[in-house]
Amino acid sequence: MKWSEIAIHTTNEAVEPISNILHEAGASGVVIEDPLELVKERRDEFGEIYQLDPNDYPEEGVIIKAYLPVTSFLGETVEGIKEAINNLILYDIDLGLNSVTISEVNEEEWATAWKKYYHPVKISEKFTIVPTWEEYEPHSDEIIIELDPGMAFGTGTHPTTVMCIQALEKTVQPGDTVIDVGTGSGVLSIAAAKLNAKSVLALDLDEIAVKSAKLNAKLNKVHEVVTVRQGNLLDGIQDSADVIVANILAEVIVRFTNDAAKIVKPGGYFITSGIIQQKKQEVKESLLAAGFMIEETLSMEDWIAFIAKKQ
Repeated sequence: MKWSEIAIHTTNEAVEPISNILHEAGASGVVIEDPLELVKERRDEFGEIYQLDPNDYPEEGVIIKAYLPVTSFLGETVEGIKEAINNLILYDIDLGLNSVTISEVNEEEWATAWKKYYHPVKISEKFTIVPTWEEYEPHSDEIIIELDPGMAFGTGTHPTTVMCIQALEKTVQPGDTVIDVGTGSGVLSIAAAKLNAKSVLALDLDEIAVKSAKLNAKLNKVHEVVTVRQGNLLDGIQDSADVIVANILAEVIVRFTNDAAKIVKPGGYFITSGIIQQKKQEVKESLLAAGFMIEETLSMEDWIAFIAKKQ
């Protein structure tokens, strides 16, 4: 099969929404080339355990790459992607250069492209993300999450995801019930299960994400704890939860903050991430208005995450 590589030169701020657009357009995964990875400080305990090649990264901005099968309607798919990206301006998201290029790759190039960018990464005190094909020997207290970037967009190492996992470490207690809204690859649900949550409900509107999350849950042997369902935010959810986590756009978070407040148990937590600096106050005010108390604000690069506690 022939594959087409679509590359979007944009900004770090636009990575999450554009990744979601590509995923919804049928991409099996994305590769993110961010030059900040070359210059950011790496501490031994939370640093990538591999060397980065500067030639793989743009001089400015971020390049997001995805792979789509070459079909008769590829042109329409690409035009749809461009239109959806341009519409992000309506949400005050800086698109930067916003250039889109298309090139053809063969099956072998496509299959190996992921491995060039994806290596084991220690992202918190407890968790290390490891690609399925890598040999990795964990330390005695280290928790491993295995992921295949060909299953769904996101490798679990983006700042918004890292902050969510760090927040889960601080909030999830053994026996807790957790809901993961917009699960994507399922990495947050897997993390919650590995923190000994009693049950985890993973929700995503996209059926491809649902399939991917199910596969990743089985890969990590937590499928008996994690239930993956197709669903729009918290629509139709009646059961209460100790922790709700959502790593999605700020504009979406504020739409269901009141629903989250009804479902989270008193003393429970609502973890929100995927928030750019410009939207920080808007999300904070929404959480406070719904009856949450901001227990902790996390920040990484240009991203914000909140740990909100129900009073």
